[in-house]
This record gives sequence, structure tokens and C-alpha cells, in this order.
Amino acid sequence: CVRERPRRRIGKRNEYRTRTRRRTWDRNRAPGPSPRRAGEPGRPVNVLPEWDLMAPESVDEARALRAHHPGSRFLGGGTDLVVNLRRGIGDPPAALIDVKGVAELKGIEVEADGGGGGERIRVGTGVTIRALADDPRVCAGFPGLAAAARSIAGPTHRNMGTVGGNLCLDTRCIYYNQSEWWRAANRYCLKYGGEICHVAPKSRVCYATFSGDLAPAFAVLDEAEVEVAGAEGFRTLPLGSLYTGDGERYLALEPDEFVTAVRARRPASLRTGYDKVRVRQSIDYPLAGVAAGVARDGDRLADLRLAFTGTNPRPLRLEGIEALCGGPLDDAAMERLSGLVRRQVMAMRTTFTSGHYRRHAAGVLARRLVRRLYDGR
Repeated sequence: CVRERPRRRIGKRNEYRTRTRRRTWDRNRAPGPSPRRAGEPGRPVNVLPEWDLMAPESVDEARALRAHHPGSRFLGGGTDLVVNLRRGIGDPPAALIDVKGVAELKGIEVEADGGGGGERIRVGTGVTIRALADDPRVCAGFPGLAAAARSIAGPTHRNMGTVGGNLCLDTRCIYYNQSEWWRAANRYCLKYGGEICHVAPKSRVCYATFSGDLAPAFAVLDEAEVEVAGAEGFRTLPLGSLYTGDGERYLALEPDEFVTAVRARRPASLRTGYDKVRVRQSIDYPLAGVAAGVARDGDRLADLRLAFTGTNPRPLRLEGIEALCGGPLDDAAMERLSGLVRRQVMAMRTTFTSGHYRRHAAGVLARRLVRRLYDGR
């Protein structure tokens, strides 16, 4: 026989945690309604719900399937959506519409801009991150975009993940991207299933952070736009208008709409780049990421654009930066740049590091990247 080891009473706090874990586990194993949403059946932790999988071969077919299946969701590479569904994050869809087989979404077009030099780019949202990063035309004409793509996650994620998935990446928070029992023990959060934002308890707005790398890289280019398809037809909107700034409902899309392509123009004189900081350089989402566009005319800063990710509920295009142009990029200009970053980058703790650290890191990354592009390195 096996002799049971006597249990030690460590304290009331640990006893409460043990009871909470046991109660959460029993609830997940037992059938019946989940306290997160009325009428949602409970299910075991880390077990995917059942759904129908549909594979259209054209954009029009995908639109028709979405119209006939109102509870369905679009699936690209699945590197974010499937992981969240497995953790019980978000309402499980009745069906998934897999658009990886749609040839219309897989093109990369790069052409010269006849107006004033420079180049134009159009990328289908079904293009994989690896294909974007390895395309020689993108590397030559849009080095900031290629650098952003190369920095995303790890090689296997880039093989599967798509441009559309990164542009529409779900916002993230330390209180949201957790296991089911962890979120249940904290009574969930405002973004999903709860009534309070644990980051800002008095706020009625979700501060979950957008962490996609490609959006800021496109945002520093001219005429950055996304093409959207839905049951009602097609439309185009500026890239910045795709994001609402609310971490809970972070995309300005109707439930039946999906992004089919993103396009932008790079002026001939603009040098672009991208850099970020993360806990594990091999895989993690950015704690702070910055894309920059710099144009130099002799010793004068002719043009400057900066966009950030990993800090705010939406990609942040830095405002007021035009005032730095027209003069040299000296210490005074760098100090003014740091002030703009401090005032506009959010300092909410939505990840394991403090918001103040991310704000400081964003300023350091911005100064380094701007200096490197200004010096032509």
C-alpha cells in the first residue's frame, strides 16, 4: 500500500488558492452553464470546442459562407486565434472559414511610383510572414517592413502566420491572456466575461495592448490603406481607421468583414527601419516596438515619422513630430523627441513589465533608430 504524506497547513492565503483552483477545475470538468457567459456550456481546460471548417477558394465564396454562417470566424494561420480558443478566450465560433486557399489573398505587388520616384506596395492578407520577409523587392524597397516581418515570433510561426493575422492581432493583457482557471480566480476582466478592468479598475475602457509588428511599419509610409470585404461589398479605409483604440473592440470592422489587402507608398527619399524589445528575443510579443521613416537633406532633417506598437490599445503614430524637421538632428531635437514619446506612449501595466519601463524603452528605441537612419546606417 502507499502511505499518504500528511498535509501541512501553510496559511489561509494558500488554502484560499487551493480551494479556488479545485473549484475552478471542478467547474470546468462538470457540465452546465459557465459563470463567464450565461448559457455557455463549461468544457475542460485546453480542449478545443467543436466547429465546422470551411475552405473557400475565392473572396466572393468566403463572403457568401460568412453570410450563411453568422456565428463563424475567419481563419488565417491560426497562430493566435486557435491558441486563444484552446484557452477558452473569446466565444467559440460555430464554424471557421479557412481563407489560406484563397489565391486572391496571396499576392505581393511592388511597382515604381510614377509621380515622384519611390515605390508602391500592395500585400494580400493571406501572404505568410516568411514570404513577406524573404521577398527581395520588399527587402530592397521597404526595409522597415521586411525588418518588422523578420522580427515576428519564431521561424515556425512566420511559416504559418499571415499578414492579415498580424494586422488584426487581438489585443493582449496580463489579465486576459491567461488560463481559464487563472482568469476565473480573478473574476475575469472587462475585455471578456468580467465587469472590471484590472489594469485601471475605475475605467470603463479596456486598455489591452496591440502588439502587431506590421501595422507600425506600414503606418510610417504614405497612403497606408486596407481593403476590406464583407457581405455588403468592398470598401477601403485608412490603416489608422482600422483600429478603434478600445482594447475590447479593437477593430473597426463589421462582424462579417475581413481585410483582404494592405497597400502603401514610400517616397524616394524616405529611409525606413524597425526595432523592438521583448523578454525572449526568439519568440515573444514586443514590450515596445518602433517603426521609423527618416529623410535627410544635407545636415537638415527633412522628414520624420514614428509609429509604436506594444504600448497602446492601437498602433500609435506619434503626433507633433513635424516640428522637429527643418533643422539638424542634434541633442536638443532628440530631447524634444523623447518628450513627445513620454507624453503619448501609454504607461499602463498590461504585461509582466511595468508601463514606465515600456515607455522608457520606447523612447530609447526611437532615438537609436532615428539616429541610425539619419546617419545612413
